[in-house]
Amino acid sequence: MNDSPSNRQKRILVTDYAWDSLDVEKKILEKVNASLVVATTGDENELVSLAADVDGILTCWKPVTERVINNSPNCQVISRYGIGLDNIDVAFSTKTGIVVTNVPSYCVDEVSDHAMALLLALGRKVAFYDRAIKSGTYNLRSETPLYRLRGKTLGIVGFGAIGQALYQKARGFGLKVIAYDRRLAGNPTSQHDVSSVTFAELLRTSDYISIHVPLTATTRHLFNRDTFSQMKPSAFLINTARGDIIDSEALLEALDSKLILGAALDVLSTEPPAANDALVLHPRTVITPHAAFNSQESLEDLRQIASIQIAEVLSGRVPSHIVNRDVLKRPNLRARFELPLNEREG
Repeated sequence: MNDSPSNRQKRILVTDYAWDSLDVEKKILEKVNASLVVATTGDENELVSLAADVDGILTCWKPVTERVINNSPNCQVISRYGIGLDNIDVAFSTKTGIVVTNVPSYCVDEVSDHAMALLLALGRKVAFYDRAIKSGTYNLRSETPLYRLRGKTLGIVGFGAIGQALYQKARGFGLKVIAYDRRLAGNPTSQHDVSSVTFAELLRTSDYISIHVPLTATTRHLFNRDTFSQMKPSAFLINTARGDIIDSEALLEALDSKLILGAALDVLSTEPPAANDALVLHPRTVITPHAAFNSQESLEDLRQIASIQIAEVLSGRVPSHIVNRDVLKRPNLRARFELPLNEREG
């Protein structure tokens, strides 16, 4: 029958997106008889209302909260446009039998390139000189002294795929690289000439620190008044991960009191920031608008992979990038996969 569950056109809620159109998503999801429901503001009340009759959710940055999930009885899958999952209530999704996916290999080159670009902008004072010239000061000594990069120490916090890609690029500039990653127990990998150090040692010895960890309860405000007091007064901090890994007020104090020399931030605690945001306007910060992930190639990959995850679930196939694999063992699993349970558990 045309109105049976298998023949009913499925609906996918898009909470937000950062590109010009949803043509890529539409093309992929039309193949599994699914149409898009696109949020206008992406605020929680709107998402709660729109989620009531959808089979899946595609989300970029807007929070997919317990309220949203709880009001979506038909939702089988939530697919993140990206790697991090801090905007999705994964625990509640699992509890209610919803598969959550992400795009784990997304934008490794772009983010590591951007982190390296921010490091260079700080080290060679590129943005600072540019501001001075555009405000009428043409003076090569206005941002001196400058120091060569070769021989300086880059501390990478989080030595996953992006941290390792940054390591390769930094080595080309002659930087010594050290890394802190709780998962690596003293030895990042045999393939990398990197010293694995404690967090305290990384803070104490790094000339540049680049953050590449997810935002979790453990990493929220990982950089705070105490950590800034342990850094070199000549050190620079770079963040292309998540804004709340840094305590913004503490960073502002550290810059004002010259506990550290400068910071380059692609991510902020509030995005977009207020027009009078003190960190954005600070003379010793470089700010970019959460742009590290962005390239034509990365966005094409992102949109395709995120949409394919939903299409696989709606077609009864286990998607490639499940982040909450425990959901496959739950008796209330909403997806109807073709594989037997013992195969799903692998």
